[in-house]
Amino acid sequence: MATKSQDRRKVRLSRALGVALTPKAARYLEKRPYAPGEHGRTKRKADSDYAVRLREKQRLREQYNIREKQLRIQFEEARRKDGLTGENLVEQLEMRLDALVLRSGFARTMAQARQLVVHRHILIDGQLVDRPSFRVKPGQLIHVKAKSEGLEPFQVAAAGGHADVLPPVPAYLEVELDKLQARLVRRPKRAEVPVVCDVQLVVEYYAAR
Repeated sequence: MATKSQDRRKVRLSRALGVALTPKAARYLEKRPYAPGEHGRTKRKADSDYAVRLREKQRLREQYNIREKQLRIQFEEARRKDGLTGENLVEQLEMRLDALVLRSGFARTMAQARQLVVHRHILIDGQLVDRPSFRVKPGQLIHVKAKSEGLEPFQVAAAGGHADVLPPVPAYLEVELDKLQARLVRRPKRAEVPVVCDVQLVVEYYAAR
């Protein structure tokens, strides 16, 4: 469970980046749709091109709850592939196990999804996987360990308890929530992935470094 200080950090960060990172942050953004601090409501001078790109990169990183080094590695891999680098990047990130646990409705936030994986509650095709960064392949089945199904977080999830804060299940997933299982049926497409980010600005940020 997140501590109060972690909650406050996520809320403040959400307001700074203009994107809700948690359900609590989403409620705060509805009430206070401006940046934190005493100058949050005042009109600020235009940000530099670098600042705009940096903020967009931070938006993407925080929505996936990953470290800078991890995002940089993913970018380098995306750049080596055919196609648009930005779209490749988001598609790769979306195939992380923790991201798919969240999209499937097993967790309420990306941080909780990561915790469920690390605490060894999640299986891939019957095999325990405790790495949030594990890249799920199309056709693989994500499901909750039988011994964990009775735990309160999973009972809440199975009853659809996170539906009020999560976007609809994307088309690249087939989910049987009552059975606490989901299958990645194909690679995600950028347009389907529910993250708020101008990925081209992220590409420009890294390309300039």
